[in-house]
Amino acid sequence: MTLSNNNTKNVDIESVMLNMGALARKAGRILAQASSEDKDSAILAGALEISNRRLDILAANEKDLQAGLKKGLSDSLIDRLKLDNGRIDSIVHGLEEVASLDDPVGLVLDEWDRPNGLKISRVRVALGVIGIIYESRPNVTADAGGLCLKAGNAAILRGGSDTFHTSGVILECMQQGLNFVGLPITCLQAPPTTDRQAVGAMLAMNHFIDVIVPRGGKSLVERVQNEARMPVFAHLEGLCHTYVHEKAELQMVRSVIINAKMRRTSICGATETILIDQTVIQKILRPIVDDLTNAGCEVRGDQLSKEIDNRVIDATEQDWDTEYLDSIVSIKAVEGIDDAINHINYHGSNHTDAIITEDNQVAKQFLEQVDSGIVMHNTSTQFADGGEFGMGAEIGISTGRLHARGPVGAEQLTTYKYIVRGSGQVRP
Repeated sequence: MTLSNNNTKNVDIESVMLNMGALARKAGRILAQASSEDKDSAILAGALEISNRRLDILAANEKDLQAGLKKGLSDSLIDRLKLDNGRIDSIVHGLEEVASLDDPVGLVLDEWDRPNGLKISRVRVALGVIGIIYESRPNVTADAGGLCLKAGNAAILRGGSDTFHTSGVILECMQQGLNFVGLPITCLQAPPTTDRQAVGAMLAMNHFIDVIVPRGGKSLVERVQNEARMPVFAHLEGLCHTYVHEKAELQMVRSVIINAKMRRTSICGATETILIDQTVIQKILRPIVDDLTNAGCEVRGDQLSKEIDNRVIDATEQDWDTEYLDSIVSIKAVEGIDDAINHINYHGSNHTDAIITEDNQVAKQFLEQVDSGIVMHNTSTQFADGGEFGMGAEIGISTGRLHARGPVGAEQLTTYKYIVRGSGQVRP
């Protein structure tokens, strides 16, 4: 079933979703046994279809953009929603990269022999059926679809109402890729409605859906965590920090921070809070504020930051806990590495945090003690992306601790089973 329209009158959404789940389970069993060649061919055929149908995708995207503007979506959400030829090329390239990766399914992780002659191995297998609930980003339809196919999983893709038409065309392209190699198009499905009742139905379908991945705002993630009857790969907000240590090199600080904050303010890897050692803030703050304000960024800060530079406006306690997703950043002076780590571990979202320093011992302490899925040294937090990690794409950044943490790529969408081979042994 593809995305078609938003007419839910006289439609039993729960029945539609249960049927979709049954079809996904059946298709997933077929896909789990598919060859690497067939899976890769399906992904590449889907990518080619996306490239060939870019005019249809852009027309659908324009429809979604106009509806979003009419609804009063923020600039950051409009930016997440908007596609152009360059972004479509990126979607295609991401799918091509996913296809080029080694197949994680069937990989022997370990094997050993027991004294009684039993031969035991641990082997990667598909998770089964993945439910993905996401907002505002139509590229997730392709990223998630491609990764699930690579890992042998069927998927039910519930995009946000803001991307309904765009995601619909992208899904059709991915299904065309499946059809090209003779795999069921029901390996990838989406609810035919924007009605939120479809989300509630998905969260209750634990007999069909093995894992739910929410990708969106805090309220969406909290709802999924509270209501889901199956395991959740939590993608919480990206409250990312960049910490400027006293032994940081100024030119590196300036180039990394302007990129970490302003390259794309609407992504979850954008830096939201900058921490600066008190010992160097007098020297370093003004150039940083110069760069940020010249780029159109509002700078909020603590008392010391305001005293040093009057362009800094007052930050409240709420600012240290805010993911802006906008051209706003908060700055705070800290009393050294321990203070910085404590601030990040208390206020952060366990997503991505970075240190800038030439002191490798201090960097080592930061990398070991900051409790986040991704920790970085001397680079931009905007590299928090599965594609940049060589995964081709990602479903999201998992901020939880179980099964998957950090970028969730094809490998993270598998589990394993034990295979035991004997020669007639019986247990005494």
